[in-house]
Amino acid sequence: MKTLLDRFLRNEAGIVELATAIEYGLIGALIALAIMVGATQLGTALNSKFASVASTVNGRTASTVATLNSPATPAQR
Repeated sequence: MKTLLDRFLRNEAGIVELATAIEYGLIGALIALAIMVGATQLGTALNSKFASVASTVNGRTASTVATLNSPATPAQR
């Protein structure tokens, strides 16, 4: 067992592979973080846009309904 540990500690390829794995892990974590931040910002922007569209549609619908339900005057006929 000691020789296996000694061989591992002396093997530079094992250390390089470990460093490469750590670097890939860090790159993956940064990419995941960027995706989460971007998705959050996109979700916030879409939520704002849909709220704006909904309020516009609701405002026009209420106005249209009020106009259709109001009695017409003789001048409007």
